[in-house]
Amino acid sequence: MQAGFIGIDIGTQGARVILVDQLGGVIASTSRSFILDDMAREEQSPMMWWDTCTMLLDEMLDGLPANMDKSTIQAVSVTSTSGTVIPLDSNNQPVHAALMYSDGRSAAQAKRIHKIASKHIKNGYVGFNASCGISKMCWFMEAYPDKSDTIALWIHAADYIVGQLSGQYQTTDYTNALKSGYDLERLEWPPYLINKLGVKKEWLQTVVPSGTVVGSLRKDLAMQWGLKDVRVVVGITDGCASQIASGAVKLGDWNTTIGTTLVIKGVTKNQLIDPLGRLYSHRHPEGYWMPGGASNTGADWITMNFPSDIAKWNQAAEKLIPTGKVAWPLLQEGERYPVSVPYARAIIPEQISKQELYAANLEGVACIERLAYEIIEELSGEKIVAVYTAGGGSNSDVWLRIRASVLNVPIYKCKAASGALGAAIMAASNTYYRSVTEAASQMTTMEKEVYPDDRLVVQYEKQYQQFKQKLKALNYL
Repeated sequence: MQAGFIGIDIGTQGARVILVDQLGGVIASTSRSFILDDMAREEQSPMMWWDTCTMLLDEMLDGLPANMDKSTIQAVSVTSTSGTVIPLDSNNQPVHAALMYSDGRSAAQAKRIHKIASKHIKNGYVGFNASCGISKMCWFMEAYPDKSDTIALWIHAADYIVGQLSGQYQTTDYTNALKSGYDLERLEWPPYLINKLGVKKEWLQTVVPSGTVVGSLRKDLAMQWGLKDVRVVVGITDGCASQIASGAVKLGDWNTTIGTTLVIKGVTKNQLIDPLGRLYSHRHPEGYWMPGGASNTGADWITMNFPSDIAKWNQAAEKLIPTGKVAWPLLQEGERYPVSVPYARAIIPEQISKQELYAANLEGVACIERLAYEIIEELSGEKIVAVYTAGGGSNSDVWLRIRASVLNVPIYKCKAASGALGAAIMAASNTYYRSVTEAASQMTTMEKEVYPDDRLVVQYEKQYQQFKQKLKALNYL
């Protein structure tokens, strides 16, 4: 019998909802952009998110085939941005607009929190910056002292939609709680939040593993949409949802998403502690750890410098690899991972044609990816044996071949890895399935498997070592 699961993705620019079956097959989906003002990177209306969400659910569920039995829809979950927070009053109404992860006004508070946290947390996340929820909470207390007495609870973006669906606002998950100061090692809100920062204990949510059922769909909404017995599952952050949708959820699995930037996430037995702060670890629902990091290097250089006829550039690269050139297509000044160097600049080989530069840049990103994984292996003591991949950069066959040969591991390209699908998998993880590992294994599909090319592996080993030597010569490594 078919079972259905709804995933909701509340992004910065818009929202998407998806309905999939127990094997991850898409039954229906729809999306809509938000109408945003100039303040949208700092503040957004949670009510606007909910209004958009209900419109999309109306549209999707009303448009289902007449012969589909809606009673097969079993659960719903939500993903949204990490670090976005909302103060609620005692009636669960927003005291203020949502403070977005991209709001930089809490930079000064973040520096103070980082210093305090470093003294109180030995093995855990202390890399607080302006994008973190706890920084925004402290900023709000200072900017709006008159509103502090009206706050009953601080919640995250995904929690607001979960609350609107179920009436339960009090619960959040491991991934959302991390950047609000929750200690994932001890599984507690650390005392310094209250004793040193002035956060009230009653403002802090109950924290549970991602995938936990927190309630049922409100009766009025169930009647409106013609649904029965739909369970509501706690939310999850967008980066973790995408990782889950890629299929990289088992111990030893790793995912590289190449979009504008390169993001690496994986699953390890032990928490990964990076003294340089380049990486941090989420808690896996099954007790493992989900470390990850993000580079400023990705595929944005293609959009900027090779915007037309990408197939032509890829065909040319096929004939030119390995180039033997050391290149690094870093568009902006500064890199954060795998090297933390604010003054880093692009490396552009001299006397090189544009076709060669394109191919060399593909190789350069692959070298950055390998260096990132070498650091992970060094810090975790665990071996990388395969990499799942997603994002626009994974659509290039020649790039997949380069990356598999530079990394010298198989690369598995997933068919679909959207945040909404990740949320739907989480909805199924403890309702239809017994775990997120089981759910992801059944609900994700690999589109392509790419293995290292033995001829390229030998030559890329030399080129990679030259790449590292160049970084050392520039004092980047």
